[in-house]
Amino acid sequence: MIIIKLGGSIITNKQKPLTAKPKIINTIVEKLKTVDEQYIIIHGGGSFGHYWSVKYNMHTEAKNYDKRGISVVKNSMIELNKIVLDVFYKNDLFPYVFPASNFIDIDGKPIQKKIIEMKEITEAGLIPITYGDVLWYIDKKSYILSGDKIMTILAKLLKPRLCIFVLNENGIYSDFNKKKLIYNLDDAKPDVKIINDATGGIKRKYEEAKLIKELKLKVFFTNGNKPSRIIDAINDVRFEGTTFE
Repeated sequence: MIIIKLGGSIITNKQKPLTAKPKIINTIVEKLKTVDEQYIIIHGGGSFGHYWSVKYNMHTEAKNYDKRGISVVKNSMIELNKIVLDVFYKNDLFPYVFPASNFIDIDGKPIQKKIIEMKEITEAGLIPITYGDVLWYIDKKSYILSGDKIMTILAKLLKPRLCIFVLNENGIYSDFNKKKLIYNLDDAKPDVKIINDATGGIKRKYEEAKLIKELKLKVFFTNGNKPSRIIDAINDVRFEGTTFE
């Protein structure tokens, strides 16, 4: 079992609202066709969900957010998810959409039997695809559940062989401006500044990766613009990226 998180920055153009990058998505999916192992896909919101969550000041904390914001974030994520699903299907892979509301209950807790169901779906030859989303909460509140957080939620129960964060960068840097790549996160202090990201940006990814590592699981960060690196990580071949294990 492998869990792959396609970051919003790699599948959308974050500089242009509501703009997907279907060519990049397709290139990644073409490479995933060569993977002879069960896997689950999570994707971020990028210029779809994140764009609207920033516009309506929505975050991971449960609050009484603007109803228009709740609606438009949810609708935009469905729109982006449909783009991702279509690319998988056109490549003769069989996606099975599994929204976060399927496996997270109203008080924000994971529903164990539904997460196990995702594993059963992979065993049937389908690919569960879920995504970061706005979820309903008790007391008429709502919150943003990030795809990065979903990675940890699934990893805790499914114990995957490998968790891969696919970024728009080569990995995690010790100095972002100088692009000094950390090859092993145990060896250096990461530069994880937050830059206008409703769900925490690279800092959130790093924090979730630490939690996954504590489960004795392996985490990789790599560049989705170079999809062969994803395959190298899966095949345990030396690759350009960051390892956390």
